Amino acid sequence: MTHVQRVDYTGEGLSEAEVAPTPWQQARRWVDEALARERDLGDVPEPLALSVATVDADGQPNVRTVLMRFFDERGPGFVTNTESAKGLEIAATGGMAASLTWPSMFRAVRFRGQAQLIGREEVTAYFSSRPWASRISAWASRQSEPIEGREGLEEAFERYAVRWPDRGGPHDVPVPDFWGGYRLHCDEVEFWGGRRNRLHDRLVFTRVTDGSLDDADAWRMFRRQP
Repeated sequence: MTHVQRVDYTGEGLSEAEVAPTPWQQARRWVDEALARERDLGDVPEPLALSVATVDADGQPNVRTVLMRFFDERGPGFVTNTESAKGLEIAATGGMAASLTWPSMFRAVRFRGQAQLIGREEVTAYFSSRPWASRISAWASRQSEPIEGREGLEEAFERYAVRWPDRGGPHDVPVPDFWGGYRLHCDEVEFWGGRRNRLHDRLVFTRVTDGSLDDADAWRMFRRQP
């Protein structure tokens, strides 16, 4: 039998008295604290790593990790090849769930709702801010498609690098038609705080009407059992 290591979580949790009045304010607070802890202690690697779950045509779930590149009152967002597995699954069902997890802080934020395409202007502005090599990689990789060996991927990178050399400008590489972004329009946001004896805190905001993540009237908050 495999030895099971048990760790008693020692997080501070989250109480009703402490939680912010809107899911946006609470999420922003925790994201900022995770970023600060990584700068100060270095034990929160990739604090913006976002696990994204979708469902394929057969009803089978898929999950992968991306980087959260957009985050405001409209919801968390990321960029990807829209013809990738996640892009095709989002196009078919629209449903999506995502989570930010910071094990060293005993915290997680779970988002559930519908995926929405991010506007082309916003996507283009972000694409232009990426390093040149990352922009070339967006062209070189047909994300989720099979390929024989790494050589083919590196050859594609070199081919596009010759086509659009690095001249130090934000518009050296055009935005691929198949590259875009998605934002999660949330219907539910859960804040999980690990506590001793597995009596974790789970405070959940659920949507009751239209409104942004920062519109208090659009949300009802309740406690969910761990």
